[in-house]
Amino acid sequence: MQKKIQSALISVFYKDGLEPLVKTLSKSGVTIYSTGGTQKFIEDLGISCVPVESLTTYPSILGGRVKTLHPAVFGGILGRRNVEQDLNEMKAYNIPEIDLVIVDLYPFEETLRTTSEEKLIIEKIDIGGPSMIRAAAKNFRDLVVVAAKDDYAGLVELLESQQGETSLEQRKAFAAKAFEVVMNYDIAINNYFNGTILKPLGHKQSMRYGENPHQQASFYGDLTEVFTQLNGKELSYNNLVDVDAAVQLIQEFTDTTFAIIKHTSVCGVAARATVKESWDAALAGDPESAFGGVLVCNGAIDKATAEAINEIFFEVLIAPSFDEDALAILKSKKNRILLVLKNDSAKLTMQFKSVLNGTLVQSTDEGNYTEWKEVGGRQTTAAEKDDLTFANIVCKHLKSNAIALIRNKQLVGKGCGQTSRVDSLRQSITKAKQFNFDLQGAVLASDAFFPFNDCVQIAHAEGIEAFIQPGGSVRDKDSIEYCVQHNLAMVMTGMRHFKH
Repeated sequence: MQKKIQSALISVFYKDGLEPLVKTLSKSGVTIYSTGGTQKFIEDLGISCVPVESLTTYPSILGGRVKTLHPAVFGGILGRRNVEQDLNEMKAYNIPEIDLVIVDLYPFEETLRTTSEEKLIIEKIDIGGPSMIRAAAKNFRDLVVVAAKDDYAGLVELLESQQGETSLEQRKAFAAKAFEVVMNYDIAINNYFNGTILKPLGHKQSMRYGENPHQQASFYGDLTEVFTQLNGKELSYNNLVDVDAAVQLIQEFTDTTFAIIKHTSVCGVAARATVKESWDAALAGDPESAFGGVLVCNGAIDKATAEAINEIFFEVLIAPSFDEDALAILKSKKNRILLVLKNDSAKLTMQFKSVLNGTLVQSTDEGNYTEWKEVGGRQTTAAEKDDLTFANIVCKHLKSNAIALIRNKQLVGKGCGQTSRVDSLRQSITKAKQFNFDLQGAVLASDAFFPFNDCVQIAHAEGIEAFIQPGGSVRDKDSIEYCVQHNLAMVMTGMRHFKH
């Protein structure tokens, strides 16, 4: 059912991007109603508009708190064009039909980020805006609603290509976006008042498929706040899951570090003096698993590193910046996804997981240890302490049960996702031997306590002489006593890092 736009109500906080849309409407002879700053913006463009006050017969009152909350405005939005009683009442009360509502919301979340003054925050709780948006979205059969500046350009293109008309399907799509905007706005306000952590869904982005081709999937959020994409195809569901794991890991390190992620687990990570050296060491940790992985670094990608990376197949590369000559090399394959990570914009504070018919919510696993308690047969050396700290971070980002073997800030073996800690240890030793690493002098991190001393014994037999674990087992003394008897170093952190 096609509908031609003949009148529009425009009242927005943000004016950027509005000019082309207003000019398109004016050129099509659309009657424009507006308020306050938006009215002035439109008139400064040399375009006439009708003040909303001329409909309501009331000025903006109560310091701007009340200006559109009136039957003459909401009647024009909610009036059903196919209901005779509605049309008769609108005519009787001189209520014009409004075919397009362009309204955004006061910047509540932006205000929260810049002040803690309650008075200022409360005044940025929009009342008329959400009401008009909801009313227009409810009446999508008869009018179009645009609730975000991101949709201005799309509406201009649509109106120009369809001579000012819209289809029922298009109006319904705009309505769905509008309800989403209001929902996220209300969630932000709820979080402020209640100190809760409901998660705003954000903008919906349909994906080709989910984890597997037969699964439907969408992403809710704004990736442009986190990354600038320089090259490559659209990120897939699995890409995003791995990218998230990569970013959460790399944000733990301050030294120049490179990591390789496969199926959310680290298969290679190393810290070295340069980005190129870090890459070489990370890749050496498991060159077999690196194929098709997600790569992440906390340093600028230079030409030498790009040339080395270019030799393998990978899905995604994330870094804070890329040198121009490095980009020229990496862009040689058009599907390769290159992402610039924007500061700490991807830092999470809460985690959400769907289970059964509900949602689990928890704070993120921040920090690495609450204490550094030396309980072994000797104190750790300076080099061991550096490696144990590094190992503890890596282990934190592996699926439980998790074991990480580190030597000179390089992952040389890891075991994860096993039902037994001993199995994870055996897996990590096998990996190390597969790529010819000498475990003499390596250190071991465990994401949870050792229930028995078997892991310490097995690792010691391979040449490992320093361990880090949270402790907390009723049989901690078994592992401690073994370390004391064999002059091994052991640190207990008091902080477990399960990752299911």
